[in-house]
This record gives sequence, structure tokens and C-alpha cells, in this order.
Amino acid sequence: MAIKVFRPTSPGRRGMSGATFEEITKDRPEKSLVAPLKKRGGRNNRGKITVRHRGGGAKRKLRAVDFKRDKNGVPGRVAAIEYDPNRSARIALIYYADGDKRYILAPVGLNIGDTILSGPDAEVRPGNALPLKTIPSGTLVHNIEMEKGKGGQMVRSAGAAAQLMVKEGEYALLRMPSGEMRRVRGDCMATIGQVGNVDRQNIALGKAGRKRLMGWRPTVRGSAMTPRDHPHGGGEGRSPIGLPGPKTPWGKPALGYRTRKPKASDKLIVKRRGKQR
Repeated sequence: MAIKVFRPTSPGRRGMSGATFEEITKDRPEKSLVAPLKKRGGRNNRGKITVRHRGGGAKRKLRAVDFKRDKNGVPGRVAAIEYDPNRSARIALIYYADGDKRYILAPVGLNIGDTILSGPDAEVRPGNALPLKTIPSGTLVHNIEMEKGKGGQMVRSAGAAAQLMVKEGEYALLRMPSGEMRRVRGDCMATIGQVGNVDRQNIALGKAGRKRLMGWRPTVRGSAMTPRDHPHGGGEGRSPIGLPGPKTPWGKPALGYRTRKPKASDKLIVKRRGKQR
């Protein structure tokens, strides 16, 4: 993938960049693998907003991506590389030898006509899915399972890759893209290679309307609100935050306050990402 820069014909175009889509080989998705996608605007099943600043955006259809990679021993041929509006990565359309069709995440180096395979006997090359215990140390992997048979949950965004550091008994030690060191069971599946569309992080949106098309609505500063709407609101002119530290709209501590609740998988984290506190 390459980045194209636009001529500054307007203030929005100045500084804007986008993808060239040169790797895309098919305009329309496979009909049997798409489903309607209803917009929820950040609301849950009771209609309550649980994620702020969401709504609108371009209409999309859901692509059924195979994260489980459970067709062991059945070879598949890469028929097309497609755009998926629901994720940053590109997806590859696979025609399997038994007539089945599925989408997978397209890694770097996967081309049309290549053959992929899943299972412990698969070759170690981009696009093939193997249990971690059969992958050599130092290999870059993505679409990693946290529980056997549940499907890949980690390392799925564009340009992401985790490195298999060492195998210790029933577990494999992975260095995640964030720098976190985490143990994962060796019988969990992972796909070889780095997720494609690596240059996506270099794209500059250029204007607010492009963010709206992605389904994001404006974020208003708390200091611009009234006291009844936000703890930072009110006052004559521009006022400091005051209070003992910054707050969320609901009065809870913000900006650095740790809110992550303990999870069962925390015991598998060997080294946390970022600065240790």
C-alpha cells in the first residue's frame, strides 16, 4: 500500500492524504459472506448511550471474517484482496478445495494465487495458521487466540504483529505490539506474518467531515459546558479545572486514573506495556 497526497485545492485538501488502494483487486464483496449492519450510535440494547461521540457515518455491510481458521488440512487459494470498511486491515477472499469460501485478514506478502493452509502440519509462511507450539521462536504472528477454539482476538489491526519469543512448557511467550509480554497457551492458533496495510498510520484525514463519515461525532470540552453538564464547566471567562484533579462528566477521576478491572488473564501478563507504576 502507498500513500497519495492531494493538491491543496481547498483548506480541507491541504495536508490531506489517503490510500492508493493499489492492492485491492475486487470492488464488490462476496455476496454469500456479507450481512446487513445496523447502526447503534453508541447505544446498548436499552437505548442508553454507553459510548459517547458515535453516530452517523457512511452505510456499511458486515463481512464475515474467519478468525478461527479451523479448516485444518484443507488448502485454500487466494482469489482476491478486498477493502473492509469495518476494520483497518485488508481482507483476502479464500476459495477452499472443498468449495467453501471465507474471508481472512490479509497479511504482508500474501498475493492472489497463493495457497494457504491451517493446522499443525502447515508450512510456516504468511497466511498459514498454526498452533503456537509448532511455530519457531522469533516468528511474527497475528490473529492470536486467547482461548483454544474461540478464534483470534489479539493483534488484528493494520500493520500489527506480535513476536513469538520463547516456548515454556504449555505456554508460549509473546511480545505484543504494545510492548507487553504475555503468555498464551501453546495449543492456541495464530496466523503467520504481519497484518497488511502497514502505511495506514501515516494517513492524515485532513478535515472533520472525513471523521464524520467514519461514524465519529464531535467531542465538546468539559470547560466549555455549564456546571450542571460537566464538573469542569462554569466560571467567568476561561477557568482552570480546579477541584482535586480532572473529572469525567460523571465526576469520576480522569486523565491517568486507572479504571481497568482485574481480569482472569492478567496472571498471564509477564510485563505490562508502557511505563511501570
